Amino acid sequence: MSELTKLSIRELRTLLDEKKISSVELTKAYIDNIKAKDEKIGAYLAVTEEDALESAKKCDGETSDTILHGIPCGIKDNICTKGVKTTCASKMLEDFVPCYDATVIEKLKNQGFIMLGKLNMDEFAMGSTTENSAFRITRNPVNTECVPGGSSGGSAAAVKAEEAPYTLGSDTGGSIRQPAAFCGVVGMKPTYGAVSRYGLVAFASSLDQIGPLTKTVYDNAMVLSAIAGHDAKDATSMSKDAPDCLSDIEKGVSGMKIALPVEFFSEGIDPEVKSAVFEAAKVFESLGASIEEVKMPSLKEALAAYYVISSAEASSNLARFDGVRYGHRSENYSDIGELYRNTRNEGFGDEVKRRIMLGTFALSSGYYDAYYKKALQARSLIISEYEKIFGKSDFILSPVAPTAAYKIGSKTGSPIEMYLGDVYTVPVNIAGLPSLSMPCGATENGLPIGMQLIGKARSEPVLYRAGYAYETAKEAK
Repeated sequence: MSELTKLSIRELRTLLDEKKISSVELTKAYIDNIKAKDEKIGAYLAVTEEDALESAKKCDGETSDTILHGIPCGIKDNICTKGVKTTCASKMLEDFVPCYDATVIEKLKNQGFIMLGKLNMDEFAMGSTTENSAFRITRNPVNTECVPGGSSGGSAAAVKAEEAPYTLGSDTGGSIRQPAAFCGVVGMKPTYGAVSRYGLVAFASSLDQIGPLTKTVYDNAMVLSAIAGHDAKDATSMSKDAPDCLSDIEKGVSGMKIALPVEFFSEGIDPEVKSAVFEAAKVFESLGASIEEVKMPSLKEALAAYYVISSAEASSNLARFDGVRYGHRSENYSDIGELYRNTRNEGFGDEVKRRIMLGTFALSSGYYDAYYKKALQARSLIISEYEKIFGKSDFILSPVAPTAAYKIGSKTGSPIEMYLGDVYTVPVNIAGLPSLSMPCGATENGLPIGMQLIGKARSEPVLYRAGYAYETAKEAK
C-alpha cells in the first residue's frame, strides 16, 4: 500500500506543488486502496476510475494555485454529477444520470477536480447508520461489525479507510457530524446558506447543507474554503462572501468563552462519551479558554420538532418521484392512481416511506396546527436560546451522539431508538448554525468518540481555530 494515502491534504498540497508526486500517482494510490478495501467496507456505490485518471493526467499538465487542484475526492451520491449516476442509494433513482453538475461540483471542477466515485448513504439521506441504502451496507473501518453512522456513512468511511483524502457529504440533522464521530474523522456542517444546495437532491430544504469530511481540522477548512460562497442558483444562498477559514486558524483559543449546556450531559449519554467530552473541555481550559455551564431547556423539544419539520418537507420534496417524469416507473398499473402507488411502493424503502407518511400526516387538515405549526414555534424557541448563549460565549462544546458506534443491525428494529441518537445534532440544523465534529477520544473497545463545536452563524473560522488548537495540543502529547 502506498504511504501517500496516509497523508493530509495539506501535506499532499506541498508534495504536488514541489513536483515530488503527480496527481496520477496520487489518484492511482487511492484507487488501489479502494480495490483492496472497499469490498469489505462498502463506502462506494460507483468508482469512476477511468475518469479519475484522465482528470489527474489533465491536472498534471496544468499550472494552478487553487487549494485542491489535483487532489482526488469522493462525493456523496445525493450530489448531482453530470454524466455520472446519482442514485441517492434508492431504487427510485437507480438509473438516474444528471445532465448538470451541482454548484459544489462546478466549483471543484474550476479548481482541478478528480472524482474517485460516488459514496453510499442512507436512502435519500434518511437514516443514521447507512443500513437504509437500497444497494449495500457500509461498515465502520475502525470495527467492521459496527455501523459507520449516517446518512453520510460512505463519506466518513472512505476518509477513515484511506479511500479518499476528502469527501463531501450532506447534513440535515447530523448526517455529516455523526458519521464523522463514529468513524473518527473531522466533519463540518456549515452555516445554512454558506454552501450552495443547487444540485443536492432535497430531503428537507430548510435543514439540508453540504459540507466536507477530512482527516484533520486544517484539511476541513481548506475544503470548505473551496466550496463555500454565494450562488445565484440557490435562493437560500448567503449573499456575503465565504468566510476566510484559514487566516486565523493558528491563533489559538486563549481568552475564548466556551458554553457547556448541562442538558447535553444528562440522562441517556454513555459515561465514556461524557468523560471524553469533559476531558476535551479541560484541554481547552489548559489552552487559555474559560468554560461555563449553561442551560438549554428547549433541547427536549428539538428532536420532536426536527422530525415533524424534516418529514413534512420530505413529504413535499419527494412528491416529484411519481413514475411520470423520471426515475423508477412501475410496469404494473391500470390507471394513473395505481401508477403513483405502485411506483412509490416499489421505489422507496421502508424508512423513506415512514417519513413521508409522518410528514403527510403532520401537514394534513386538522393536524397542521397541532404538529407542524407547533414544531415551527419550537424552532423559534431553539433559535432564541442559541442567540442568548452566543451573547456571552464564543462557541458551545457538546457530544455529537449519546454513544459511540454500535453493532450493525442492533437498532434496525427500533426506529425511535435510532432517532434518539440525533438528539445533540438536530438543534444545530433547526437553527441553521455551523458545527464542527472531531475526534476527542475512544471507548475501552477502541471505538472513536466525537465532540462538536457549535458556533453562531458564519462563525466557521472560530470553530476551525478552536478545533485546530485542540488537535494540535493532542498531537503534541
